[in-house]
Amino acid sequence: MQPDPIALLQAIDVDIPLIGIYDAPDASPFEPLVRPRPGPRPCVFAFFDRWLKGETLCLTADNFGCSGAGNWLWGISSRPREDFVCFLVDDEGLKASHELMHQWLDWQKPYRPEHSNILIGPLRVDQYPYLKSVAFYVNADQLTMLITGAHYHHAPGSPAPVIAPFGAGCMELLPLFSDFDSPRALIGATDIAMRRHLPPEILAFTVTKAMFQQLCELGEESFLYKPFWRDLQRARGQGGRQSTC
Repeated sequence: MQPDPIALLQAIDVDIPLIGIYDAPDASPFEPLVRPRPGPRPCVFAFFDRWLKGETLCLTADNFGCSGAGNWLWGISSRPREDFVCFLVDDEGLKASHELMHQWLDWQKPYRPEHSNILIGPLRVDQYPYLKSVAFYVNADQLTMLITGAHYHHAPGSPAPVIAPFGAGCMELLPLFSDFDSPRALIGATDIAMRRHLPPEILAFTVTKAMFQQLCELGEESFLYKPFWRDLQRARGQGGRQSTC
């Protein structure tokens, strides 16, 4: 059963709808759908405003939009490796050398879909079995709350619950997770190329299902309802909730 995020979203004042990333055999339960059109291949995040209107982007191995999404979400390469490295290093300046970019490409593997559709859009309670990750689109204050929440159950010495890895925007939705079964989160929307599709103050906090459940279960005994957050809200001119103690 999908966890209920309403209390969490209200507590940290998030009003941008949560976005689910699904790997599903049937796209029809996600209607209304939008797909990349033939011609210039758009970035996944060019559909951000459509997600907020309730539409779901449907990507397949035959229609995935930009070449980056084809590579990282489907393992489909549209250009020779050396051309890709030259583009990323010489044209875009994303690594210090060709050698470093080759090493990174050797190390970072594409996502391997389980089904024929990758779907990105509003959460669908009835499609929870196919949910792979959930993206919160938040400002800096809200991001700090979610990072704190991700560390709430974290024990010293166990794998870091939050990472901020290098990669394309679409990579930050799926491929950069090494373990979908554990509570993990990453700070996303840090790809320079895709940020023009988002408001300037917004970053992403993308989580696995296990982390989503942990965040949704944060209770009144947690930091969400304690003085640090109320003080920050007052500093921002937002008032603050009364203590339940």
